[in-house]
Amino acid sequence: MRFAFIHGHRHEWPIERLCQVLRVSARGYRAWTSRPVCQRQRTDLKVLAHIRAHYALSNGSYGRPRMTMELREAGLDVGERRVGRLMKDNGIRPVRTRRHKVTTDSYHQSDIVANLLDGDFLAEGPNQKWAGDISYIWTAEGWLYLAVVIDLFSRRVIGWAASDRMKKDLAIRALDMAVRLRNPVPGCIFHSDRGSQYCSHDFRKKLQAHRMLASMSGKGNCFDNAAVETFFKSLKAEWLWRQNWPTRRQATAAIFQYINGFYNPRRRHSYLGGISPLAFEARVA
Repeated sequence: MRFAFIHGHRHEWPIERLCQVLRVSARGYRAWTSRPVCQRQRTDLKVLAHIRAHYALSNGSYGRPRMTMELREAGLDVGERRVGRLMKDNGIRPVRTRRHKVTTDSYHQSDIVANLLDGDFLAEGPNQKWAGDISYIWTAEGWLYLAVVIDLFSRRVIGWAASDRMKKDLAIRALDMAVRLRNPVPGCIFHSDRGSQYCSHDFRKKLQAHRMLASMSGKGNCFDNAAVETFFKSLKAEWLWRQNWPTRRQATAAIFQYINGFYNPRRRHSYLGGISPLAFEARVA
């Protein structure tokens, strides 16, 4: 371990000085560097190279479990302990998240409907249960508000819209995108919180036009819409909180890239058995 430390810092300090501080001989270090690399070290270097590549592809969001899945799918026979050791020894760790802040405006006079899901987020097939919510992203121009629609069967984002104002048309635009993409069957449940955007007459009218059933979370219970809250948490921690956004247009482009370039086609979900939403839908098709 001392020789490895010296080798890793040989460009910062003189080798002789490092050997002196760590109480090893310079001759011993030179002998160590001339030894052939053992098979275990070769394998570690190979695995580490793959870890770095997949860490970059996941934008630094994968920890040990998901990273192990990626490597096994790439054909490497590795276990979580080895992957965890290599990530820890090389300072490779997932980005931590920030505390969530509630933005729901439930103090309004619009009608509230029953909670048809009642905490059951499982769906036997696509277009049976959808969930929607609105969150926000800070930019140098001010807040950018984001509405999304998720199919609870595959956790795929099937509709989204962004705007500088959190009005009822934001939720409607996200719903319209989802309907155009999926053409839901009559009776599909649309679940949301009690926000004024989802309780508005225009939004309820849209649901009725598509013969969808409205469902709303219990008052003050964010866990009643956990699937969408989890998406927002992933989007911000894995993508948006990595840098500052000068304009709303740039933040919107980043959201598009995350949803269509990573979250739907690539990001592994433990709920889906470690595969992406698109891969899950293809598997059960």
